[in-house]
Amino acid sequence: MTEYLAVDDGTIAYEVAGDGPLIVLAHGMGDSRAAYHAVIQPLVAAGHRVAAVDLRGSGESSVGWPDWSRTAVAGDLLAVIRHLGGPAVVVGHSFSGGAATIAAAREPSLITAVVELAPFTRKQSIRLGDLRVKRFRRGMLRLLGAGVFGSVRLWRSYLDVAYPGVKPAGWAGRLDRIESMLREPGRMKALQGMGRSAPTDAGAQLGNVRAPVLVVMGTLDPDWADPRAEGSAIVDALPSGLGRLEMIEGAGHYPHDQFPDEVVSLMLAFLRPDAARG
Repeated sequence: MTEYLAVDDGTIAYEVAGDGPLIVLAHGMGDSRAAYHAVIQPLVAAGHRVAAVDLRGSGESSVGWPDWSRTAVAGDLLAVIRHLGGPAVVVGHSFSGGAATIAAAREPSLITAVVELAPFTRKQSIRLGDLRVKRFRRGMLRLLGAGVFGSVRLWRSYLDVAYPGVKPAGWAGRLDRIESMLREPGRMKALQGMGRSAPTDAGAQLGNVRAPVLVVMGTLDPDWADPRAEGSAIVDALPSGLGRLEMIEGAGHYPHDQFPDEVVSLMLAFLRPDAARG
């Protein structure tokens, strides 16, 4: 059941399931909390209370926000955690990986651990050699085109590249629901605003994080020519011993939707009290 939390400038929609230590799930741009549908129940079954959040401008959250930065979204996530009675593990995908980083650095008492799925958490640069990687070239052209032109068609085309290989069950319906959402007034503006927001604010906070961090990357993620190198760079920018990188073979930019069992397994192992860090 959808619940709503009023914050500065708008309303955040979310849903909660289960009992136990809190995990907050934040999706990437152009999506909704439905992106986590396959991981919620396994996490609940493992003894967690799970809150899946619609980012500002997305899903059932309100539109018309003045700020689309990761810093602003971090504030929304912290507000949800306070409202639900944290502390919490915060899970951020793509754009929200950077927001999770900022939230952990700003309010260490509210964040017990961070999981970043294919995160944009550092300043990005494209080298000439990157364009020789076909999946990167295909993904970037579609991603940039969707953002620049506000094209739902190009976003759907990008998602086809971002989910390489076998698609999740109900793939056609998921695409149709995403398209329907993005055609609602203000939703594409949210995608474009987030796309224009550089992750430099998150990168500046990596060294200030005090909670353990799990970074999960797919080996076929089209958003980077070398996903492993990007994940390693994030871990290296964290304080020594806090970060861990895990790669999922064959996954694209949405490992939690393509390979939910693997992602849940990695998360639960990481969150065990006796888990080794670093």
